[in-house]
Formats: sequence, structure tokens, C-alpha cells
Amino acid sequence: MTILVGNNLVNIAMSSIATGLLAYFLGNQSQAVFIATFGITALVLLFGESAPKSYAVDNTESWALRIARPLKLAEVVLFPLVVLFDHLTRIVNKVTGGRAAIEESYVTREEIRDLIETGEREGVLDEEEREMLQRTLRFNRTIVKEVMTPRLDMTAVPKDASVAEAIETCIQSGHERLPVYDGELDNVLGVVHLNELIRDRDYGNGAGTVDLEDLIEPTLHVPETKNVDELLREMREERLNMVIVIDEFGTTEGLVTIEDLVEEIVGEILEGGEEEPIEFVDDDTALVKGEVNIDEVNEALGISLPEGEEFETIAGFVFNRAGRLVDQGEVIQYEGLEIRVEQVENTRILKARITGLEEHGRQPERRPEAGEELPE
Repeated sequence: MTILVGNNLVNIAMSSIATGLLAYFLGNQSQAVFIATFGITALVLLFGESAPKSYAVDNTESWALRIARPLKLAEVVLFPLVVLFDHLTRIVNKVTGGRAAIEESYVTREEIRDLIETGEREGVLDEEEREMLQRTLRFNRTIVKEVMTPRLDMTAVPKDASVAEAIETCIQSGHERLPVYDGELDNVLGVVHLNELIRDRDYGNGAGTVDLEDLIEPTLHVPETKNVDELLREMREERLNMVIVIDEFGTTEGLVTIEDLVEEIVGEILEGGEEEPIEFVDDDTALVKGEVNIDEVNEALGISLPEGEEFETIAGFVFNRAGRLVDQGEVIQYEGLEIRVEQVENTRILKARITGLEEHGRQPERRPEAGEELPE
């Protein structure tokens, strides 16, 4: 507000003084008004707007430091006007339905997203940086249910299992940590780590006689609706790498690891022979794992599948559209898209083939395969 009052005060004062001086020396008031209007406009645009602002863009910090104290002094001198116009602005905005105060932020999430996309178009950001920034903006609006490993995919051991059995389960599943439950999976006691299992079995006091229950480390049980940014902060504070996700009835729904949360920002981290969650067959077809979130599918394929409260994944979308369990080979049609169920295990959709990408919307941005170069 201080800058606005100061700028307008100076600009109007320049016009008024210039008009008065020209009228005095020229003796013709009409000519004075005409010359002052266009002459002062040209001076203000050149020396008060474009030139200094262009210079300041390249010398931001140094000039900000030089101007800070004079600007603070101007704020003190112009304080009555600043308070008056701030108050008047609030009154006018209440009448017109505008913002309550002029000092509020005018930057929205949508504008930031537009800036990110503009940065990619202008070459300031590459595609991976743009995707990471967009995922960061979505991070605090993502809930645990969207990123968790579901109960059906959990690997866990009972508390009465031996240390050797727990080590074997870790090796076979490829996991370093396992949940330990008492009786059933809805009663998870904590987590055991492969390193601790091997160390205490082979090198600890009483090697070979340690019970699995003695090696359990406590963990958090969090609701499936918890925001992932809050969960990440808690896991860092508590130094936890795995937490258990429960529903409103206290039933175990799945688990979340630090890696799951990090992947929401940096993208999928694949290990060994793990398949890509979204794989392009050609420009019109893609194979998608059933557990991939709808928003990831939409962003990667350039389509607009709806997201509902009842489902978050492509498999959930297929079930919701079909209204029943589906078999392998069944096809779902949606606004020009053909979604074919490619792989089913028991009642779960493991993979779906989506066709019709080019007709549905913009062409997806393919990532080149190994040794392949896409045309510019």
C-alpha cells in the first residue's frame, strides 16, 4: 500500500506540476494539457516503469537492500494516507465483493501451476522438474489411502514365528521390514527389521535363542484419511520407516513407508525387475497397473477419467463403472476410451489396457525407451 500511494502521488504530482509550468510558459492551457498528458506518460513509462523494472530484475537483492530503509521512511511519512486508503479499499471491496484487503496474497495454486507449465514451455524447467513441482503442489492434498500398500499386498509375520522364519519371509518378499501381528493382521504389534533379525540371531547375546517378539519395534497406526504431509512430518520426528494404516473401525487397511511418501514427490522408484506402473504400447495405447491412482493416469496419458470418493485407482474406476466383479478380457467404454482388463488375480485387477488416447484428448508425452529417440 505504501508503494501504491507513493507511486500514484509522484505520478499525479508530475502531471500537475508539468501542466502548470507549461500553461505558464506557453500561455495556452489546451496545449499545456495535451503536451503534459502525452509527455509525462512517455516519461513515466520509460523512466518510471519499463527501464527501472527491467534493470531491477537483474539486480533484485542489491537494490532491495538499498531501498529498504528509504521505503520504511516513506511508510512513516505516508502513514496517514496508507491507513486511510487501506480502510477505504476494504470498504469498497466489501461493496463490490472483492478481496477484504489489498495486502492479501494474490497468488493462487492455479497461477503457480500455470507458471510451472510456462517455465517448461520457455525452457526454464525440463519435463521432470515440472512433474516434480506439480507433484509437490498435490502433496498436501493427498491422503494416506491414496499412497498406501493395500492389505492384500502386505507381507507380515505372526509374533510366534521364529527369527529364522521371519528372515526367510523378508528374503522371499524382498522387504527389509515386516509388520508383526498377534493372532490376525488387524492386531499389528510393530515392525521388525532384517538387519536386527540377522544381528541378534547370529551375533547377539544368546545367539540363536532370541524370540521374534523381543525384536519388535513399535510403530504408528494412522487413519486412512490422514494427509501425507502430516504423516511424513510425524514419521521424521518419530524416526519411523513404516506405519500401519487403519480404517474408521480400527481394521488394518495397509501400510505406508517413507519410500511411498517420497515417491509422491520424485516419482516411482523402481527396483530390480519391477515393471513401470504405466507403460506405453504406442501413441494410442498404454498398459496401466490396477493400483495406479486416477490422477497419475490422467496426468501421464493426457486424459480426464473422473475421480470419486468410492475409488482412487484405475481398478476402482473399472469396478465402479461395471458395478460388479470383472473377468479378464472384459472391456469398459468411457468417452471414446476403451479400457480392457488385461490381467486378473482372484478378484483383483492387476493390469488394464487403455486405448483411444489420441482421440480422447491431447497426445500423451511418451518417454523414450532404451536406445529410442523420439522425434522433436
